[in-house]
Amino acid sequence: MKYNIKDKKLAPEGNKRIDWAESKMPVLRILRGRFEKQRPLRNRRIGCCLHVTTETANLVKTLKAGGAHVFLTASNPLSTQDDVAASLAMSGIGVFARNGESRKEYYVNMSLVLKNKPEILIDDGADLISTTHKRRTKGIRGGTEETTTGVIRLKQMERDRVLRFPIIAVNDSLTKHLFDNRYGTGQSTIDGILRATNILISGSNFVIAGYGWCGRGLAMRAKGMGANVIVTEVDPIKALEARMDGYTVLQMADAAKIGDVFITVTGDINVIRKEHLLEMKDGAIIGNSGHFDVEIDKPGLKKITKKRRMIRDFLEEHTLKNRKRIYLLAQGRLVNLAAAEGHPAMVMDMSFANQTLAVEYILNNPNLENRVYQLPLKIDEQIARLKLRSMGMKIDRLTPEQRQYLTSWKMGT
Repeated sequence: MKYNIKDKKLAPEGNKRIDWAESKMPVLRILRGRFEKQRPLRNRRIGCCLHVTTETANLVKTLKAGGAHVFLTASNPLSTQDDVAASLAMSGIGVFARNGESRKEYYVNMSLVLKNKPEILIDDGADLISTTHKRRTKGIRGGTEETTTGVIRLKQMERDRVLRFPIIAVNDSLTKHLFDNRYGTGQSTIDGILRATNILISGSNFVIAGYGWCGRGLAMRAKGMGANVIVTEVDPIKALEARMDGYTVLQMADAAKIGDVFITVTGDINVIRKEHLLEMKDGAIIGNSGHFDVEIDKPGLKKITKKRRMIRDFLEEHTLKNRKRIYLLAQGRLVNLAAAEGHPAMVMDMSFANQTLAVEYILNNPNLENRVYQLPLKIDEQIARLKLRSMGMKIDRLTPEQRQYLTSWKMGT
């Protein structure tokens, strides 16, 4: 099977949207130009499990320009943009993804990628890498991981000594999580909420579970739109930081009683549970912007639901046994990718530049151990400089005197 997509006739629409995203991704364009000349990925087979979006399409095109044979499946059943999948399939990429695919189809499509025997894996959530470990790892030279959730899983595999090939934790790159997670998640999550509900955020009690970089970005955007932001946390340092940033910090049990909108961004399971749902006010909206649809206890919600109905696209009304109505966004999946289009191309430009250079780094360093690595800081700085240059900005350089001062212990006051 060369591809498994919804409709190849959607390709022309996908072409236009991919071109638009490309115009906002100057760093990736620069790298693509080099890859076209040098062909550092010549005849390499790369398997990707990523959100099939216009931004991902430009990553795939860059890898192909470098000489790679690329095979792509979706990292979330609701995040695939079918016109993008069609466009890539018609350009010779092995795409196995359909929006709304079942859990069974999700893993079947993943298997179709692995049947092409990739040497490098590019993952978003670590499902492809973990599935590979259950089947075969022979011939795989390494992998990369895009998300916080995936990096957590892979570092645990390293600790358990079951990791069978090296991993580059792209999410740990500064030009990834400081920008993609913070500014990308913040904006795209608000976008998804608004598309699904058309509510007024100003004046609402906006509860954010988790104050990592995604939570920070979402809190910043919600506050900017006039919300009263409430943060729940299990990490005392992050909770203290949220308070110092001006937000109210509560336990979820207390936040549940006053919140209007609840968004989880923790990467953990059952953050909003049955006992919280029963305490929520009539009309509360709950959603998730963490990678997997496990942060809201959906089985628990089902047990206390008397009836349910779809109100709008990606907005399901649950009437509970206590007669209160709770509104679930996008089936509890990534609301920013299910109900909206995910992160803007301008920020994914840096994330996918990291992915591109991570693949090259693995191939240039064949003696890496079976560990989770961070890309060298000089690569981070290279990406940042290219991004600044594309924005028409220049920064200062240290003078020889300043450099000497920073590297010497003899010069005091």
